[in-house]
Amino acid sequence: MADRRGLKLVGFIFATVTLAVMLATGMVVKGYADGAWSLDSDPITVQSVRLR
Repeated sequence: MADRRGLKLVGFIFATVTLAVMLATGMVVKGYADGAWSLDSDPITVQSVRLR
């Protein structure tokens, strides 16, 4: 069976990763809400060449 010290370490690692993901997600959502980033990009002009 696992000891308490090992379980505390695993719990601390999971908590740290969870906090990091939550902070990163919050920063991305705030960036989209402030308009710093956009899901829509500028239209790309495409030129085609037709060969016969």
